[in-house]
Amino acid sequence: MTRHFYCTAGAGMEELLAKEVQHKLCATQVEQIPGRVFFCCNADLYTVTQLKSAERLFLLLHKAEPISLPKNPAKAAAVIKQRVVGDPDIWKQTLLTWTALQEELQCSQQRGHKRRREDEEESLTVADESTHTLTSSTHLIKRQNEMDKSCQHTPSFRVCCRCSGVIARSYTSQRLSRIIGMAIKEHLGWKVDLREPVLEVNVYLSDDHCVAGIPLLKHPLASRSYMKHNGLRSTIAWAMTSLCPKQLNDCVILDPMCGVGAVLLEAAQEYSNAVFLGMDTDTSQLQKATENLKASGMEGRVQLLRSSAMEIPLANGVVDAVLCDVPFGRKFSCSSDMSTALPHLLREMERVIRVGGHLVLLLSLQLSAQLKKTICTHKHDQHLNSSDTNNAHTDPSSTHNDSTATPKTLTFNKSNSETSKTPLLLSSLQAQRTHKVSLGSTDAFIHTYTKIQTQAHSH
Repeated sequence: MTRHFYCTAGAGMEELLAKEVQHKLCATQVEQIPGRVFFCCNADLYTVTQLKSAERLFLLLHKAEPISLPKNPAKAAAVIKQRVVGDPDIWKQTLLTWTALQEELQCSQQRGHKRRREDEEESLTVADESTHTLTSSTHLIKRQNEMDKSCQHTPSFRVCCRCSGVIARSYTSQRLSRIIGMAIKEHLGWKVDLREPVLEVNVYLSDDHCVAGIPLLKHPLASRSYMKHNGLRSTIAWAMTSLCPKQLNDCVILDPMCGVGAVLLEAAQEYSNAVFLGMDTDTSQLQKATENLKASGMEGRVQLLRSSAMEIPLANGVVDAVLCDVPFGRKFSCSSDMSTALPHLLREMERVIRVGGHLVLLLSLQLSAQLKKTICTHKHDQHLNSSDTNNAHTDPSSTHNDSTATPKTLTFNKSNSETSKTPLLLSSLQAQRTHKVSLGSTDAFIHTYTKIQTQAHSH
């Protein structure tokens, strides 16, 4: 049966989420608005919950044109009842669909638990197995009773409302939640329960949209069960893998500043035949990465090494792709001045990538600006000096090249230990794409490059 869903997404992730639901779910009627992607599909709920670029998953009640509320409270309540709540039959049918999906998800989880017990607990005695079976059966009966209650005409609920734009100037989210809640109670007969409701109704009101839905999971999709220690947000880590110009199966992938391993773990979840190598100078970070690998069952597929990204202990051209979240900010800081170190990091990463391989970097706005200033058009018969380099500017948000375009070059100065001030041209990396994403309190850019030739390095 085709169901109508929507997912919330971080700023900059909507396009990637729309492509993911089309690719993985064969979704139809895919529509994206800022912060949300709507789609229809008949995939089982477990498959839908495996989306990697989404924040939260909802069953869609309805999506309508924006509403304008009068200042009079009584009139405003009447408008909300008509526009937000609408047809009671739609709500009742959506409730039945939600209940069926919860049962479907519960069955999938029980099958997963059963398989894990068979794999991990073969030595259980008959008495232990009986106890497990009884416990599982009791849990199922309890859950089924909860589902039966939710199918009744009076499920308990609470409203979570978010608003922006014109409507937010006259109404707070809390006030709108109360008005909408009273309208649902009056129109549908549902019971308000602010502490432990069976349902949570989410409403989003803006100048462009009026959206209502019911969450299908208690926890966000972005909260990965296999991440014991959090680092880079999982959706952004997945985006770095997704934006790599090439599929990464049968490849060697390196993260030379891996931290707790977020980027490598997301890539390993997607590509089962790749080899992954993570490096970091911080022993405590590597320990957390090791624990994350164990929690995800990826110990045998991701190798960790204590080493500096400034001197990667690999031969030239042995890596198919380098994925790196270059540290910045207070939470993920670096002992080095990253602005100074970035050019040397780029040169070392480029060295170990084979021709035809790829470089994917997550950079802060400041580091992206620095990178922008070092990108210029390079012609093989042209020699650029420092003043030429300083005058070359390219907007990172529009760095899109095709295979026939003139190659872009990364230009940077030699290290302080080198006496020559002549800039070193790194002409082997061709810019492919720059994608802006939100990290919550700040924004960042994902830059992608392809190595088109072997770079001659000076020593």
